[in-house]
Amino acid sequence: MAASRFHPRIAIAGGGPSGLALGLLLHRRGIRATIYELRDKPTPAELAKPSGMLDLHQESGLKVIRSCGLWDSFLAAAGDCSEAMRVFSPDGTLLHSDDGGIEPRPEIPRNAIADMLIQNIPPDTIKWNHKITSATRAENTTTGAFETTLDFGPHGTATFDFVVGADGAWSRIRPLVTDVKPLYSGANNLTATIRNASTDYPHLVELNGSGTVMALGGGKGIMTHRGPQDSICVYAAISTPHENWVEASRLQAQTAAELKTTLLEDEKLFRNWAPKLKELLATACDEDTKDRPGREADVKPIFMLPVGHRWEHRAGVTLVGDAAHLMTPWAGEGVNLALWDSLELADALADVPEAADAAAWQAAVDPRLRKFEDVMLKRAAEKAKETDRNRAILLSKYGGHLLAYMFKAVYGFHSLRSSLSTLFKRGRSEPEGK
Repeated sequence: MAASRFHPRIAIAGGGPSGLALGLLLHRRGIRATIYELRDKPTPAELAKPSGMLDLHQESGLKVIRSCGLWDSFLAAAGDCSEAMRVFSPDGTLLHSDDGGIEPRPEIPRNAIADMLIQNIPPDTIKWNHKITSATRAENTTTGAFETTLDFGPHGTATFDFVVGADGAWSRIRPLVTDVKPLYSGANNLTATIRNASTDYPHLVELNGSGTVMALGGGKGIMTHRGPQDSICVYAAISTPHENWVEASRLQAQTAAELKTTLLEDEKLFRNWAPKLKELLATACDEDTKDRPGREADVKPIFMLPVGHRWEHRAGVTLVGDAAHLMTPWAGEGVNLALWDSLELADALADVPEAADAAAWQAAVDPRLRKFEDVMLKRAAEKAKETDRNRAILLSKYGGHLLAYMFKAVYGFHSLRSSLSTLFKRGRSEPEGK
């Protein structure tokens, strides 16, 4: 009788875009893996809510969508936000306006990507409400293979031959390869949403246009994008040396509507900004509180890993996405890099020949994994440098003027434009798994 084929026990920690994409890509390649996500399974109503808009790039995000067999679904879900963009100074002067980028980068809600991936992954592949409380890695002295045991608290423990950390900024898997932790980037971010904008606030829709607004100056910014449910998602960025700015300012437990008073009356914040920009921010704060009565304002610090961060390779474990190379959103590359990581890792695993046992499989994986990590981290280092440079521009004293000049000069056009709709999306301001 022929020996049965060895199937490695593979776990994917995290059900964000990178983890879901990796799970689907492995499934399409006939490789078994289980995704463990700390959140409950989102309902259709939750996935239909307004969320951050993402622009996917041809060489990365869009390539992965095609590889997942989701191109038609993607086209059907895209289009809530155009690539049009307007840049304002704090005094309300329109500094730049255009109808879209040189290279098409279609916009799609973050929730729509999650929905597409979830719908196409076998249901038993995803274990919802499985928060990883700890991860330990050790060599099995009997087999010679390295094994990682994940502790899921009330769901018990499970041991794997290969674990992928796709669990965001505060990854539980990252400590298996490095002790480096995310650093505060120097900025906090408020997120608020206006729904039914065309009906209730047509003058704000006229101000915003069909795409994105960037109002920048004095180390601060008000950014927007159109989204599902006729929404305008509004973000306010504040440069502050305090990671816990809300607590340091004694503003904790305030709703967005309550926080609005400080934002609009403090001379160091938005008091001296143009009335139309202040109204946009004030309306978003009021509407967000109306939609989420009694809920604390969504203000969070933005974190990053050190630019050029690397780790020493470890057999049987690796990282992708924010877990591997968390960076600020100023280059708009986060989700694109995360999806790209998942595609290249899936290809690397699919290239591994059959093996008799876990030790042999890990030995065959190891050179492929080293190459994958090297390419991934070099690519991420380049983007991290870019995003840090863009941060210095956008959150400078004359951020709006500098951005408008760079658009008009076409210098850095692609990298800056790609940051617009993904600026401050969840996953940067609210790292997963913390």
